[in-house]
Amino acid sequence: MSEGLTPRRALAEEREAIELDLLEMVNKAVAMFNLSVRGLHTVDRELAREALAADDEIDRLELEIEERCLDVLALQQPMGSDLREIGTVLKIITDIERVGDLSVDVAKITLKIDKLMGRADFVDLPKLSSVVTRMLSESAQMFSRKSADGLELIAQLEDEVDDMYREFRSQTHEFMQAHPEDMVVASWMLLALHHIERVADHALNIAERVFFMVTGEMRQIVPDDLDRG
Repeated sequence: MSEGLTPRRALAEEREAIELDLLEMVNKAVAMFNLSVRGLHTVDRELAREALAADDEIDRLELEIEERCLDVLALQQPMGSDLREIGTVLKIITDIERVGDLSVDVAKITLKIDKLMGRADFVDLPKLSSVVTRMLSESAQMFSRKSADGLELIAQLEDEVDDMYREFRSQTHEFMQAHPEDMVVASWMLLALHHIERVADHALNIAERVFFMVTGEMRQIVPDDLDRG
């Protein structure tokens, strides 16, 4: 606890520091994700290596935030909404770390396709990644504003990602049939598409966790929820 601060003020300051660290972690994960997808689309090994190098910073921030949260739990024993926020942060950083891991997987696939002298521009990866990036950004804004608003939008965007995922898988299978010599490259692309779709799942997880943090209510969005409005 900082000298001269009341326990309540010390807790508020520590929460603010944790929130800033989490938003920094999200921003770095988004940048890393975009690097990895850009590298894949253009089969640029330098971008892929840059994305791989960024993972250490994501891991560092995860550990730093986790330690801060555990210190708050042990030393200040938060209750109510304070406890809910700290618990939510511990879950969110796991989702963000997984975004980093999936970006690493995409970058590694780029290096494999580069060795095969293959191409990856037969599906519109920038279109897919732009929607996933928006999902991550919107979920981060929900956290920053401490607002439950935005969950439905993010769920709708996730549906768009799922539609594109199915479409691009179909296009990749068509590419396989038209270019059997590139069967291995196309197989790697199918795996990369799966990794990108999983990033969207984690973005939705974050939004659902923020909704719980703000309202105290668990809500997992399913298609029927959207149909009912």
